[in-house]
Amino acid sequence: MEPAPGLVAIVPCNDLDACECFYGRLGFSRPASAADSGDSGYRMLADAKGTRLHLTTAVEGWVVPGKNPFGLYLYSEDVDRLAAEFAGEIIEKDGASDKPWGMYEFALSDPNGTLVRVGWPTRLRKS
Repeated sequence: MEPAPGLVAIVPCNDLDACECFYGRLGFSRPASAADSGDSGYRMLADAKGTRLHLTTAVEGWVVPGKNPFGLYLYSEDVDRLAAEFAGEIIEKDGASDKPWGMYEFALSDPNGTLVRVGWPTRLRKS
């Protein structure tokens, strides 16, 4: 898949394997061209729709779970399916729900405590 113009988050990780596994559950994987590139401390992931995410090894002590200031927002039409996948890990009591800002969403923490919100505009949800 050729990259399109855009902005890609680079997420610092204490454990690249654990983070790659977590984001894999959200639909991200290494493209075949990068799957066997060895472990350079940097991984480029993408999902089937072309959303990209990069992971990098964090400098020791830089990312502290519980005090991690980083956050990501994943726009996905599959909010309910992903909420079911992560049911025991959602950090809000009401799970996936309509928010006052017009999004149907839920929130998670990745293995490093990075906030990951998954949502889709309420007005575009299929009933």
